[in-house]
Amino acid sequence: MKQSAQGSAGAGTPPGETRVPVQARVADALDGFRERDTAVPAARGEHTHGERPIPGARPAVQRSSVRGQILDALRAALVTGELRPGEVYSAPVLGDRFGVSATPVREAMQQLALEGAVEVVPNRGFRVVERGARELAELAEVRALIEVPVMLRLARTVPGERWAELRPLAEETARTAASGCPAAYAESDRAFHRALLALSGNEQLVRIASDLHRRAQWPPVRQGRAYLVADAAEHMALLDALIARDVDVVRALVTEHFAGAS
Repeated sequence: MKQSAQGSAGAGTPPGETRVPVQARVADALDGFRERDTAVPAARGEHTHGERPIPGARPAVQRSSVRGQILDALRAALVTGELRPGEVYSAPVLGDRFGVSATPVREAMQQLALEGAVEVVPNRGFRVVERGARELAELAEVRALIEVPVMLRLARTVPGERWAELRPLAEETARTAASGCPAAYAESDRAFHRALLALSGNEQLVRIASDLHRRAQWPPVRQGRAYLVADAAEHMALLDALIARDVDVVRALVTEHFAGAS
């Protein structure tokens, strides 16, 4: 959910990947963080109105792929609850948090808006969407409808040695679960599920399932190391059943796994 972009924009520098010139930043600060670009008209004129700085040490953002790094950082902040449902966050304040201009932050937030994680609040910024138990249950149901039949088919057709190759990914979920970091676990959890479904050879399935999985990971309904460890243990048990080609156990495990996610 990362690192500091320094320097001034100049010739040959891709837009949105460096901070704006010092003079422009000072002028913006004196003018209530008035935005000078027009990348996203709906969010122009957003201001802080005394918005409190986000706590924590400022992460450093590498200059390359700034927007992608900011997007990853914001997604992690959703999973950890650092970005709280119902709260409004402005691009200038978040940009200061990451040490970059408001532009890549705004672009990343627009992507999150497309994913349904935030909504644009004109002249203010972006509000984190508040999601209830019903929506999370619906996401779990859709994931189950897509993934369970595929997993049962693969359990019957994929040889055990192919499943065994995925053991390092299952072990990684156990390791990140033991660390107690929800953002790290969320990433390893998605990687494990993507690898399982990738054996179907259906790239569209993997893409859609991964998007649904990401959406289901916030807000963090269940928190704590114990929950993460128990969830990771289900991965290990599922992989053992797949290697053994025990379809009945696979059916029980995947059904329980998605039921626990709602």
